[in-house]
Amino acid sequence: MAITLRSRREIDLMREAGAVVADVLSKLQEISMPGVTTAELDSVAVQMAAEAGAVPLFKGVTNPHARRAFSGAVCASINEQVVHGIPSQSVRLKSGDVLSIDFGVRLNGYCGDAAITVGIGEISDDNRRLIDVTRGVLDMAVTKAAPGVKWSRIAGQIQRYAESAGFSVVKDFVGHGIGREMHEEPRVPNFVSPELLADDIVLAEGMVLAVEPMINSGSSDVRTLKDGWTVVTRDGKTSAHFEHTIAITRDGCEVLTGK
Repeated sequence: MAITLRSRREIDLMREAGAVVADVLSKLQEISMPGVTTAELDSVAVQMAAEAGAVPLFKGVTNPHARRAFSGAVCASINEQVVHGIPSQSVRLKSGDVLSIDFGVRLNGYCGDAAITVGIGEISDDNRRLIDVTRGVLDMAVTKAAPGVKWSRIAGQIQRYAESAGFSVVKDFVGHGIGREMHEEPRVPNFVSPELLADDIVLAEGMVLAVEPMINSGSSDVRTLKDGWTVVTRDGKTSAHFEHTIAITRDGCEVLTGK
């Protein structure tokens, strides 16, 4: 597993890309309200990225299970949709929805990637707790990440935190290294597996990772819809998703997609 360690100059460039991502997600959170379509959110993201001189990462991405390339700049996933929800003029947000927005850009040759989950209007206490726990496990990972720490320790804490709250960790989708490309080595799971323990990631200064826990209110099992993109919970229960691009520094880590 070849993991690229980034120079301070490269991390500075990734911080600039991350700032664009953070600004866009902050704006999308602000305007996500009942009556707004996910296509409208996508349009705002496209416009803001263009004004910043950045290129959205997701638009045009292909996968072997989908007949069409991904059409959006953002992934807009609602309620039981875990990730890769396709923006649409026909999908209008309503009060009580839980919306996860994933967004990334390339700027000056380097990438930034992040995700947030927001409640639309008045949401249930259970869904509010799901959002809080998912945000909390990402915050915990950021706090624990430092040179010399094995990722399995952090992944184990994420898993225990989520499961002790009565939720489950999605295992079919994990975080990833990031740099000149959106997806680079290593795979960054939010749970402990024999595969991770056999080939653990020892964090080192210069590593840049996209850490993205996806937490379900019910079972961890997911499936992909016929469009080849949209991933949903098998039991139809709500999911939440948070993500930051982080750089491992001499003393800990820096969030490159924070405001």
